[in-house]
Amino acid sequence: MIGDNSVWLITGSSSGLGRALAEKVLERGYRVVATARKADAVRDLVGHYGDRAIAVTLDVTQSEQITAAVKTAYDTFGHIDVLVNNAGYGYIGAIEEGEDAEIRAQFDTNVHGVIALMQAVLPGMRQRGKGHIVNVSSIGGLTTFPNVGYYHASKYALEGLSETLAKEVAPFGIGVTVVEPGAFRTDFRGRSIRQSNIRLPEFADTLGKQRNALLQSHGKQHNDPAKGAVAIIEAIKAKNPPLHLLLGADALDLARKQLAALAKSFDEWETLTRSTEFDEAAY
Repeated sequence: MIGDNSVWLITGSSSGLGRALAEKVLERGYRVVATARKADAVRDLVGHYGDRAIAVTLDVTQSEQITAAVKTAYDTFGHIDVLVNNAGYGYIGAIEEGEDAEIRAQFDTNVHGVIALMQAVLPGMRQRGKGHIVNVSSIGGLTTFPNVGYYHASKYALEGLSETLAKEVAPFGIGVTVVEPGAFRTDFRGRSIRQSNIRLPEFADTLGKQRNALLQSHGKQHNDPAKGAVAIIEAIKAKNPPLHLLLGADALDLARKQLAALAKSFDEWETLTRSTEFDEAAY
């Protein structure tokens, strides 16, 4: 459980859920290291809170910037209590339409950047015997839709990393929460999203139409980033914070649907699944 004067380092604080979270954390009286690829994008945010907030340049794909950001946090506040890995983006295109450079860039930000930041803050948390890591995944880390397969792959990776880390660091008093938001009214489907330059004509009437519909849904999402930020804070403040935190009724409904589908499939194939046991008597 975090204390009243905790220090939060939040990546991707310039817009969307990251900015909303930085605002709400500061409103609650905590201290914040607000990071963005360009620190100027968050200076207006931190300027209202005096010495409780600092703006730091951080591109999570640049290892030297990660080292510098963590050092700045320690030099300013002495420690980091909560790391929020929020920086990330989506990439649209069918699996067959994926571009190698864009796929690698997606993983560099959504996965490798998260790993590097966790590795940078964990030694300090272990030494202090406390801390919390929040990894912002997606309902797309639990279920899938056409046209965003590479984004799903990056978020499924984040789910596995988070669950494993939680087991590894629990003995040191460190908590882990992986957040799975549904559709929030941010720039995620707007200026922040990337899409493949390849559009195969064979997909025009199927995946092509679905891609267009996804882009056109920007600005119509039902969830409020400010309310999502409050929910994250309340979860982390709890005596026993959750490992998984779904945000939004849409996320909850989709997760339950996925669980039901998995259970149904497992049950249908149970006999074949169990047929692989080694038969000692046959040898």
